[in-house]
Amino acid sequence: MSRREYDESDVRVRPGRGSRPRTKTRPEHADAEEAMVVTVDRGRWGCVLGGDPARRVTAMRARELGRTPIVVGDEVDVVGDLSGRPDTLARIVRRGDRRTLLRRTADDNDPTERVVVANADQLLIVTALADPPPRTGLVERTLIAAYAGGLVPILCLTKTDLAPPGPFAELFAELDLTIVTAGRDDALAEVESLLTDKVTVLLGHSGVGKSTLVNRLVPEAERATGAVTEIGRGRHTSTQSVALPLASGGWVIDTPGIRSFGLAHIEPDDVVLAFSDLAEAIDDCPRGCGHLGPPADPECALDELTGAAADRVRAARRLLAAMREG
Repeated sequence: MSRREYDESDVRVRPGRGSRPRTKTRPEHADAEEAMVVTVDRGRWGCVLGGDPARRVTAMRARELGRTPIVVGDEVDVVGDLSGRPDTLARIVRRGDRRTLLRRTADDNDPTERVVVANADQLLIVTALADPPPRTGLVERTLIAAYAGGLVPILCLTKTDLAPPGPFAELFAELDLTIVTAGRDDALAEVESLLTDKVTVLLGHSGVGKSTLVNRLVPEAERATGAVTEIGRGRHTSTQSVALPLASGGWVIDTPGIRSFGLAHIEPDDVVLAFSDLAEAIDDCPRGCGHLGPPADPECALDELTGAAADRVRAARRLLAAMREG
C-alpha cells in the first residue's frame, strides 16, 4: 500500500459557531432614503421621507446601529418597506450628523445627559405671565441650553389677558432676546412669521399654554390641554415630544411640560462662547475661570472689555450666575 501526499483537505475542522470568521463588513444601503424623525415611542420611530409629512413610515433601529440614540429631529436614512401602510416596518440604518442639540439633565447634580431634540433651528421658550406666575430662573436656564446647543432662543409670553407683558419682558432687555406675545386674544402673525421654514422646539413649564399655542399653530394637531392646579403647577398634558408640520412651511416640536431644567452638562466656557464677541477674550483667562468676575474670579479677562462688549459681559454673567445658583 503506497503512501500518499497529505494536503489541507485532510485537516479535519470541527464544525461549530466559531468556525466561520466574523466580518465587520456592513451593507452600504445605497438605496436608503433620507427622513426626519417626528415621533419616538417604545422602540419605534415615526419618520417622514424627504421632509414630506404625507410620506410617513414607522421604523425600527437596524442592528448595526447598536444603541445609537435617535431622537425627534434626527435626520436618518431608512430602508425596507417605505410604503407607510399599516403594520409595515422600515429600518433606520444611519443617523446623520447633528447640527444642533437641546440637552438637559434632571438637575445640576445629575450626570446623565438627556437629548431633548436634535437639529432644531430655534427654541421657543413659552412662559405664562400669570397662572402659573412666570419664573425668570427657567427662562435663564433654557437660554443657556439654547446658546450652548446652537439654537436661536425666542421668548413667547402667553396669558396676556391676565397680566401685561411689559414688566416681565423688560427683565431680559439686556440679552438682546426676541420677545413675542401669544395670548388667547393676540394675533399670531408675528409668531408664525418667525417659525416659517424653521424647525422650532417649544419648551415651558406645565400649564403655561404651550399645547394651546400648538393647537392654534397646527389645528389638526389636537394636543391635549389641561388646567393649572391649586398650588400653581400645571398638569402634564403632552406626554412625549412630537414634530408637527406648519402649513406655511417648517416644523414645530412640542415637548412635555417641565418642572426643572438641569445644566450639569454645561461648562462656563460654553455660555461665554455663545457670545461670539467675547469668545476670544476668555483665551486670556486663568485655568478653571468661571468668568463671574471678582470676587469669585478676580483675574477674569472679561473685566478688561469696555463699551458694548462690557454690556455683553454683564448679560453673559447674569446667565452664569443663574447656572451657578441652580
